[in-house]
Amino acid sequence: MNNNRSSIQFGDNVVIGAGSVVTKDIPDWSIAAGNPCKVIRKITEEDRKYYYKDRKFDEEAWSHIKELGLGGE
Repeated sequence: MNNNRSSIQFGDNVVIGAGSVVTKDIPDWSIAAGNPCKVIRKITEEDRKYYYKDRKFDEEAWSHIKELGLGGE
């Protein structure tokens, strides 16, 4: 994240709830929502395995995503 304090910064791979009013920086790998917007929790390794609701990537695809450096920290 950029340390420039003149504007609000969004970290990498964040999820912001619809209609949220963001007034502060949002850190990497976070889920945030509300008015004012607050970080609800961090996105975990378990969360990263899901691509839609309860649908998981298969293990081969997940391994490939991680090899490409797209699977998070």
